[in-house]
Amino acid sequence: MTREDAPAEGPLNEVPEEEFMGGDTDIFSEGPPPRKARNFWSSAKRLAGLIRPERVLFSLVIALVVVSVVLTVIAPRILGQAMDVIFSGFIGSKLPADVSLDELIAQAQASGNGQYAEMLGKSGVVPGQGIDFGLLGEKILIVLSLYIVASVLMWASGYLLNRMVMRIVYRLRADIETKLNNLPLSYFDTRQRGDLMSRVTNDVDNIQQALQQGFSQLVQSALQVVGIAIMMFVVSWQLALLALVALPLSAIIAGTVGARSQKRFQAQWKETGSLNGHIEETFSGLELVRIFGRSREMIAEFDERNERLFKASFGAQFLSGSMMPLMQFTSYLTYVLIAVAGGLRVASGHLTLGDATAFIQYSREFSQPLGQIAGLAQMIQSGVASAERTFELLDAEEQVPEVVTAELPRRTDGHVAFEHVSFSYDPDTPLIDDLSLEVQPGQTVAIVGPTGAGKTTLVNLVMRFYELNSGRILLDGVDITALSRHAVRSRVGMVLQDAVLFEGTIAENIRYGRLDATDEEIVEAARATMVDRFVRQLPDGYDTVVDEDGDAVSAGERQLLTIARAFIANPSLLILDEATSSVDTRTELLVQHAMNALRTDRTSFVIAHRLSTIRDADLILMMESGRIVEQGTHTELLEARGPYHDLYMTQFLGAAVDIDADPDLAPVGAAAPPAAAGAPGTEPSGAPAEGAQTGSEEG
Repeated sequence: MTREDAPAEGPLNEVPEEEFMGGDTDIFSEGPPPRKARNFWSSAKRLAGLIRPERVLFSLVIALVVVSVVLTVIAPRILGQAMDVIFSGFIGSKLPADVSLDELIAQAQASGNGQYAEMLGKSGVVPGQGIDFGLLGEKILIVLSLYIVASVLMWASGYLLNRMVMRIVYRLRADIETKLNNLPLSYFDTRQRGDLMSRVTNDVDNIQQALQQGFSQLVQSALQVVGIAIMMFVVSWQLALLALVALPLSAIIAGTVGARSQKRFQAQWKETGSLNGHIEETFSGLELVRIFGRSREMIAEFDERNERLFKASFGAQFLSGSMMPLMQFTSYLTYVLIAVAGGLRVASGHLTLGDATAFIQYSREFSQPLGQIAGLAQMIQSGVASAERTFELLDAEEQVPEVVTAELPRRTDGHVAFEHVSFSYDPDTPLIDDLSLEVQPGQTVAIVGPTGAGKTTLVNLVMRFYELNSGRILLDGVDITALSRHAVRSRVGMVLQDAVLFEGTIAENIRYGRLDATDEEIVEAARATMVDRFVRQLPDGYDTVVDEDGDAVSAGERQLLTIARAFIANPSLLILDEATSSVDTRTELLVQHAMNALRTDRTSFVIAHRLSTIRDADLILMMESGRIVEQGTHTELLEARGPYHDLYMTQFLGAAVDIDADPDLAPVGAAAPPAAAGAPGTEPSGAPAEGAQTGSEEG
């Protein structure tokens, strides 16, 4: 809901620019989620707390991942043993079977070939015996079994993790929905719509991605790094130290390239938002663009922003894409060093060929999880930043809790009394101060005044959209703070200036006013409010589907539908907030007919800028700066020649009264208002006659 009476300067203008997702983009467009959290560790800790209700399933997922990683880490060592079976069988087949291994070792040492002798001693060679295919097959089956079981366990952990994350996100979305319904309207007054939509959609999706992909890969990669490092030290601590030399180099590459690519990605997100904002403005104002012939300028602006986005995106993708090649280069460099050093140790007999093969495989696999961890850092950081924004929404102060101590009958009379009411949106900017007013049942009260006078605020207080600073409002003698908000609002029907329709059929939009209304009651309400006459002309009648923009019906027809919606709710109290301001004169006749039917036997508050539409009101309140400066009937207020008289005159004389009061504002050659203008009990010169106003009285 818009708040026309809010101060021009306030919290809305103080929302930090970084809060909005698209950088320079239009505030209503949704951009990428944030990439950095202000309080990373506290937000990460709270995000981890979301897993607490799923701790059993979480423990099972971790156990499955641990077992799967252990099996995949053990498999290369056993595969190396299979390689030893092949190697020892090949060497054994070349040796004489009638000589023992000890004799062969002694002969090699005697001939000065100590390395060959040591290799024979550690290779498990049996002279004269070839490859043991039975043992080889057993080793291969074990390796295959390990990989198969590890894959099944990893699949199971992924399935359970997805289930766990979906349940967490389900609860998180439910909490957000509940929170949004418990927040006061003042919260939405000080937040941009695009920012709230991004928190509810983009940020939650980003949290889901961080938990679903980032978490599982991070745990798996971390366990792989630890497991592979342990196995490398088990196989050969000398080669392990050589392999770890690459870690600082990898860290330098990841830090340097990652930091630079982060800046380029930030520029990319900013330029993406800027381009999206330009596209949104162009298409939403396409008619205006063509009217003023600005198509070429808009295209030129698009090309300029698109060029900036191209450069930023190219730099970001180039640097980001260079991360893995650089990490691969480090891996290949380590691979060459280990292959050379491992070959020398095999030749010297300090390492078996199978262990060397296993170690080389470990070294290749060691760099992969390191690269994954480096790549996941941004995803985790982005997820925590989104969680921080979501937690800010969930921590927002809710509306004052209800303390229900009274009840109202199902149908109330509509007697409303304001007793010394004071209210302000900003404590430093008073708006309504010590206002008292009594409205009798069935009266029509019109509220008029300049923009910012407090008209909409007054009726919003009746609806308990905001809480009073002091005083009280009585509905049929009962303080509305003693009632539940639902009890108050269920007795009030409201027709706003902006007609809001929901996606669905016309019948469903009317039934929104009372969900248990029958089809016959819908048709009856439509007939009473002039809706039936145009619905019958539609191909599908009441089953015609309209979207939230109401493209299937005109602006006036949308307004009539909202009046029918209020009619079927059968409220005791009616609020009409500029319900005819956006329709043409002919349609206004229909809307006035519908509103007259709706106002019958109901207490009504009518907010109007077009004073000709409220001359038949029982009571007119003239408001300025949150105070009622005049009240009475239309004729009484004109005869009083006060603020209402001046405001009424300006609507027909083009603000001549105001300009006349301030000579500095009068344009050169401006004609003075007619002398007869504003005479008590008469209409201003040039204004329509009493019976010929914009059709409202005819209705």
